[in-house]
Amino acid sequence: MCLGRMRSRSHISGRGENVSEAVGKKAENPWRETAKIIAQAVVIAMVVRVFLFQPFNIPSGSMKSTLLVGDYLFVSKLSYGYSRYSFPWDIIPFKGRIFATEPKRGDVAVFKLPRDNSTDYIKRIIGLPGDHIQVRDGIVYINGQPALQAPAGEYVGPEESGPKPRYEETLPNGVKHYVLHWARPTEVDNTKPFDVPAGHYFMMGDNRDDSLDSRVPTWQGGVGFVPEENLIGRASIIFFSAATDDPKAFHLTSPWSWPIDVRWKRFFHLIH
Repeated sequence: MCLGRMRSRSHISGRGENVSEAVGKKAENPWRETAKIIAQAVVIAMVVRVFLFQPFNIPSGSMKSTLLVGDYLFVSKLSYGYSRYSFPWDIIPFKGRIFATEPKRGDVAVFKLPRDNSTDYIKRIIGLPGDHIQVRDGIVYINGQPALQAPAGEYVGPEESGPKPRYEETLPNGVKHYVLHWARPTEVDNTKPFDVPAGHYFMMGDNRDDSLDSRVPTWQGGVGFVPEENLIGRASIIFFSAATDDPKAFHLTSPWSWPIDVRWKRFFHLIH
């Protein structure tokens, strides 16, 4: 019986030491464990931002009514592959694209402005390499085929002086989207013919009267043709939206303004 009692005590004593050691280990490195979790989260966030999805906000009305000032959206970098402009500060300088996928006509794409290769722009891809583009009386002709427009109501926004006519435009590949333009002609409603060079794209804003795009050459402050390597990615989804006069205001930090400013219906709205 004495031997049995000794064994029992020894067993209990051993368990107590193991528990003490485990508690000691947890108590020794709480900050190190927290730092590891934070570091892992930062690395995951950076990988997602650099290689998968990057957030952008809309600062102007050139893409109304598809995108509005104050929309925050995710851009898919996987869609077109990667160029040096896919990475922050152009830290990996190389020419061309890797894992490249051909953009589709009608995609809404973010790209670096060709005249400075640093400013982020967002427009719709209308012309592909080799296309012949011309705008006549507000209608876009692609390789001689008109992108027909059907009346689709009106757009009413705080930035407009009144309701603006909206049309559903159908591109030759069947992609449909809305465009805005006044019935009265503007300077960009009639253009010269454009032949899109190899490795370049012709971009246009959906708000046709108020968009400096490929219809306007770079020396006149426009976009001109966009080189393939300047593409960053395809606009995919709106994750936040708030009506604001200041496009740089970050409304996520002002929850008291949400009931008035936030456009709840635009949350998680897919971009077409």
